[in-house]
Amino acid sequence: MIRVLLVDDQPLLRSGFRALLDLEDDIEVVAEAADGEECLALVEEHLPDVALIDIQMPVMDGIEATRRIAADPALAGVHVVMLTNYGMDEYVLDALRAGAAGFLVKDILPEDFLHAVRVAARGDALLAPAITRKLIDRYVTQRPSTRADSGLEELTGREREAVALAAQGLSNSEIGEHMVIAPLTAKTHINRAMAKLHARDRAQLVVLAYESGLVTPRDH
Repeated sequence: MIRVLLVDDQPLLRSGFRALLDLEDDIEVVAEAADGEECLALVEEHLPDVALIDIQMPVMDGIEATRRIAADPALAGVHVVMLTNYGMDEYVLDALRAGAAGFLVKDILPEDFLHAVRVAARGDALLAPAITRKLIDRYVTQRPSTRADSGLEELTGREREAVALAAQGLSNSEIGEHMVIAPLTAKTHINRAMAKLHARDRAQLVVLAYESGLVTPRDH
């Protein structure tokens, strides 16, 4: 059973998401919160598999709540997915840097929303190729690299190649096809890279790849 926490300051939106989730046999909404502070208390109480958190909220915004969740080792199993009104609003990259596993726009189709919750529960990043490329083009390129000591030298050549492909939005299966290896081997390369670079998840690995200069928008 996938345990979900809903966090949004708009009750109508929470009700809509809950109605969708409650229809699924493998998903359970364990609690709802209206701001970041309430979110933190409920995350600690319920330890959900997935926390769907609005970026902009009163009292404490979603980015700060995500940062605190990511910093607490006891909450390592909580996968945060940010909810935003616009797929490319100015806060998305900050949310990924804070530790979010990905983001969803609030007008997402119901079937895509349910799929995203299951993807996040597995620990995979919600970074579709098209959205990732727009994100990088619009935000990462505006900021100078701050990760010269990123630890990339610790990666093997195959691990660097897998990370670069993941940063372009490719799935494990697509990485496997490109590198002519099995998807499971591609996943192993990604997991080892995350461990070596101390990345919380695939989303942070993508941000690191661009900040360190391993990948640039010219690679798309």
